[in-house]
Amino acid sequence: MASPGSRPWSVRARDVRWRGALAVLDQMRREPGVTRAAVARRLGLSTGSATEITARLRDLCLLAETPVATASRGRRTTVLTPHPDGPVVIAVDLRQEDWRCAVAPLDGRPGIAETGTHRSRDPAHVVGTVAQAVRRLHHRLGERVRAVSVAIAATVRHGSVVQSSALGWDAVDLTALAADPRMPLLIGNDATLAGLAEARQGAAAGATTVLHITVEVGVGGTLVVDGRPVDGATGAGGEFGHLPFGDHGLRCPCGARGCWDLMVDGRAIARHLGEPPPRDPRTYAEQALTRIPADPAVRAAVGHTATGLARGLAGLINALDPAVVTLGALAESLRAAAEPEFAAALADGLMRFRRPHPPPVVAAALGRDGALYGAVVTALDHFLTEEGLTAWAALGSPA
Repeated sequence: MASPGSRPWSVRARDVRWRGALAVLDQMRREPGVTRAAVARRLGLSTGSATEITARLRDLCLLAETPVATASRGRRTTVLTPHPDGPVVIAVDLRQEDWRCAVAPLDGRPGIAETGTHRSRDPAHVVGTVAQAVRRLHHRLGERVRAVSVAIAATVRHGSVVQSSALGWDAVDLTALAADPRMPLLIGNDATLAGLAEARQGAAAGATTVLHITVEVGVGGTLVVDGRPVDGATGAGGEFGHLPFGDHGLRCPCGARGCWDLMVDGRAIARHLGEPPPRDPRTYAEQALTRIPADPAVRAAVGHTATGLARGLAGLINALDPAVVTLGALAESLRAAAEPEFAAALADGLMRFRRPHPPPVVAAALGRDGALYGAVVTALDHFLTEEGLTAWAALGSPA
């Protein structure tokens, strides 16, 4: 990476029209492979204005125009892509059994850089291991890194982890993951971030009100309105798994009784089969789904679990009125494995006026990568502001 004084640009921050620049960069995020001419049409820019803005963004190492082959003869088409020396964000996906670190440029496409499995769930060990990976990436990429964003299977309030039933943690300090105390560190619940990604660029892209539900260890999810999660007064909203939709005789690891969490994952399947609670409910459920064709008891247990999922989902649809519902991870697998039970329980739980035209319930498009994509979205939203671009441009301005 070149030093700040030797960057290949000469445009000072005050010379850049940030509003037009941000609009162009937003189009590049929304539509990977978009051409300059298409951006001009989308934004109502003249050809001259689009040319001027993209030239300045090239000078600032924010985008490049990359030739692509076409079927027709003549001049080759060029598309807008992130500059190879441009800003990036680091995204961390910290899950119950493992973790992943990825790097994403301005088009929001994460590339996995490092992964690992928890040898211990001790918070100090997990955070220390992941922090080392982030520091290695930060050392390699230097000032190109503009933010670190963490998706974690935990309740997050005021930007801090306060509890993780999946990891067995109470409050845990993640500030070490920033790698540099000056680096913005953004922390979000994994299911919330997965829902954000589905609403922005996944199965529900374009919908104004999206309900996302995911099942791994318990239920997670979020309501996304106009591209923003509704996360409450402190950021801890969306803990759908702790609604009292379950058996009040069961105590949840969160401390409450009757949580929906306990009715919809591998713990529920094991309970229906009369087996002890699994240490890893996600893997247990995945293995149970493979046993369905050969084992009627497992088929029945999965059917009961899918029914519990659909009943709770019906309640959320009644309360929140989403335009689209997306199902991620095991939520979609449970529906697919027990479609009749799921459909019957969902219809039975909906208010009568909703039954003729319920919101579509669709599979999440981003799969297990949803939280990682959501972490990237959050980090790029943080960086792609007038302040963020001004700070980036200042790195290349003469002293």
